[in-house]
Order: sequence, then structure tokens, then C-alpha cells
Amino acid sequence: MSFRISLSGMNAAQSDLNVTSNNIANSNTTGFKQSRAEFADVYPTSSYGSSKNTIGAGVRLQRVAQQFSQGTVETTGKALDLAINGKGFFTLSDGGSFVYSRAGNFGTDKDGFVVNPSGQRLQVYQPSASGTGFDTGRVNDLQLQSGDSAPLATSNVGVNTNLPGGASVPVTATFSPTDPTSYNYTTSMTVYDSLGAAHSQSLYFVKTANPNEWQVNTTIDGTAVGTAQTLQYSNMGALTSPSPGRITLPAYTPTTGAAPIAVTMDLSNSTQFGNSFSVAALTQDGHTTGRLTGIEVGSDGVVQARYTNGVSTALGQVVLTNFANPQGLQPLGNNAWAETSESGQPLRGSAGSSEFGNVQGGSLESSNVDLTEQLVNMITAQRNFQANAQMITTQDQITQTVINIR
Repeated sequence: MSFRISLSGMNAAQSDLNVTSNNIANSNTTGFKQSRAEFADVYPTSSYGSSKNTIGAGVRLQRVAQQFSQGTVETTGKALDLAINGKGFFTLSDGGSFVYSRAGNFGTDKDGFVVNPSGQRLQVYQPSASGTGFDTGRVNDLQLQSGDSAPLATSNVGVNTNLPGGASVPVTATFSPTDPTSYNYTTSMTVYDSLGAAHSQSLYFVKTANPNEWQVNTTIDGTAVGTAQTLQYSNMGALTSPSPGRITLPAYTPTTGAAPIAVTMDLSNSTQFGNSFSVAALTQDGHTTGRLTGIEVGSDGVVQARYTNGVSTALGQVVLTNFANPQGLQPLGNNAWAETSESGQPLRGSAGSSEFGNVQGGSLESSNVDLTEQLVNMITAQRNFQANAQMITTQDQITQTVINIR
């Protein structure tokens, strides 16, 4: 009996050493979660019931408990390196089934899908059809498109200027964009057609003989667009007409073959004060085509594609998954887990929401292995093994003594 008890102790110590060795071996593995060997005592059972003098029958490995504490998050600067600060797992597609991981070292495959080193695809919520928010009803593979960002024709222009209250009427009465004596001030901006071609829109401000009244003339690429529009200001310098400060210009047909450019100008923020002419802001809502310059992932898990034309497009929102009992997950290797009946059903959501941590882009979560703790565990397990081995030696000596009695 004593031999079996000591042998069970040696087996338990060996299991402890195996778990500790695996922890130490994975101390530099991204997203690795250390484990702990847990043991239970063994008592013989009898149909006659137990006795207060029952002697234990040894020890057994009860379970290997996974420790899902947070690992250190380290900055890498790589856009597709992702770390989770808090609860949750990345959701990955593995040929029709889902697996889960804390390792966020992602890249792209030949088709532009975002994958981990094992080729499993990162799952995201797709942008909703309405253009706002995300469709949380289903998950999809995240794919990066290498094509250009489509152009957008300018339709709205904002003009924030100050026209001097003491300005004089121009010398030349008939306006001409080529004659500086026929206008007081001018400013220009770039607008875009439906093909993404740039055009120069110029505004010419002309003081009239009427108090607090100006006219604005507009050209695109040197061609007049409509007629002069009257601007009326109050004696406090605020624009009163047109109200609410918007002027819709006739469509301009570019020579590029693009659709006509129909622009509405908003001058509601323009003023007529006593100081000099100034342009505080010129804005427009169009843009040319753009090449992909990079990917950025926010703390909410939203993946943004950024283009050279200044446009940012949401490609999806990283899906995080949590479980009622993460320790019930089945380790699969390659930094992945699978759900089991013990883990409970997967609970999906987005970063920063209830029960989920934040996503940190350009970073990776290190292993949560504490090497100092593991070295202490190793020494303890080694001592336990040696002590149980010594017990076997002692029992052997006792047995030999009994055998040698004459």
C-alpha cells in the first residue's frame, strides 16, 4: 500500500513538473495563459462505510486549471497587431467553425483576409447598410481591399470671410476676373468633379455703392458660374441676406467628361467688420481618388482604412467573445481554444461594451507566465518528487528487513 501511495505522489509531482515546464516554455508565447496543476487526495471506498481510522490512498491530478489573468500589453507599432485589455477573446474562423484566441498577431493572406499565423480569419461585424453603426446580427471575415477610394464630387462649399466695413467701390464698374480694378478681394479653393479631377473655384467680392452691400462673383476654372449674388450685412456686421446664407449656383459642366458640378455655397459665417479682409476657413465636401495608406484599429475595435485623399472608411468592428466559464475552454494549440459544454455558450459583443475589454491596436499581449513563480513551483515539485522517491526507498528497506528475518 505504501508503495502505491508514494508512487501516486511521484506521479503527481511529475504532472506538476510537466505543467510548470509547459508554462516556462511558453513564457514568450503571445497571448499564452499559464496553467496550474490542482490535486485531490484519494481515500479507499468500502461498502461497509468509512472509518475514522481510514488511511488515505495517495493523491491524484484533479485538473489542470487555466489562468486567464491579463498579460502585459507591449507596443509593437504594427497596425494589425491587436491586444485585448480586459475580458474577451478574438473570434476566428477555422474552416467553418469558430475558435478563440488572445493572440492578436495578425497579418493578411494573398486575398487580403486578415489572418493569424495559422491562417484562421479574424471575425468582424460588417458596417450596416444604413451607413451608421454595424450589423451585429452576423459575423464576417475581415478583408482589406487594395483598390482606390472612390472620388466624391463637391456639392457643398463653406466660406468664412470678413469683408472690411470701410471698403470703397472698385474703380472699374464692370466686373471682370482678369481686371483687379473691378473687384475688391478674391479667394480660391479646390473642388472636385465626379471623376475626382480637381478644379479651381474662385470667389470675387465687389463692394457696391449701397451701405453694407457686396456682390460675390464665382468662377470655376476661369469660367463664370451664374451671375453676381448680392450679400447684405447688418450694421452689426452679420449677414442678413441671403437667408440663411446659402447660395445655390448653376451647374458647371467640366471638360473632363465628368457629371456637372452643382455647388451650394454657405456664407452664413461671413462678416463685415471694421478690420481687414481675411479668410478664416474655406471648406468643401468633395475629394479625389485615394490610395490606401494604412489601417488603424480603435479601442472600440473599429477597423479604419485610411487613404491619401484624407478619407477614412470603416471596414468592420472586431468581434470579441466571452464565456461564463473560460476555464472550461479546450486548448487546441497554436494559441487557440474551442468552446465546450463546460465553458458555456459563446457570448459575442464589441470592445468596450459590457463584459468586454478594449482593443489596443499596434500592440500585443504577452504571456501571463510569471517566471519567478514558476521556478519556485519547479523547485517545490522537485522536492515533492524526491521526498516520495525517498519514501519508496524507505519502504523497500523495511521490506528487505522483514524478508531477512530468520
